[in-house]
Amino acid sequence: MRTENHGSHVDRQVTDSKLYNLKFTNTAILPEKITKGQENTMNRPNPIDEEYSFEKGLIVSSTDLKGIITYANRKFCEIAGYSKSELKGHSHNLVRHPDMPRIIFQELWETIQAGKEWSGIVKNLRKDGRYYWVYSHISPIMVDGESVGYTAARRPASATEIEESIPIYKNLSETN
Repeated sequence: MRTENHGSHVDRQVTDSKLYNLKFTNTAILPEKITKGQENTMNRPNPIDEEYSFEKGLIVSSTDLKGIITYANRKFCEIAGYSKSELKGHSHNLVRHPDMPRIIFQELWETIQAGKEWSGIVKNLRKDGRYYWVYSHISPIMVDGESVGYTAARRPASATEIEESIPIYKNLSETN
């Protein structure tokens, strides 16, 4: 395992392990478009400038290869403000905050689709419009050497991680 820094202070850990574990992936970062034939039955909330902070717990979720949520633990539901039935079957970008630069999601998707792990700080959007920060670790779910989905584990981001990420993300959003 090695850690790579791509100049944005958003580190990602990369591993070439083919072991089948329910590794962790970030559900906050998923494609924007609904796949043809899918219906977007969930409306994304309007963001408000109010942070929802939590100090402990691990948010865990899984998606299929297109980013549709297949599993959400109780902590994910509690922090995001949705029930399991509201999350399951919907695109993970439901919790994507508009302040997050698109290039971060592009890098994330390129990494996990290549069968590697991604880690970084992410600002997410709750159902009530407030935001919350997490440190996310996203991994492909591998079965017989083939990716069948993604799983994410997220913990509360530290104040330092948030402070370091805000100016970087602002700069990335302004340049892209």
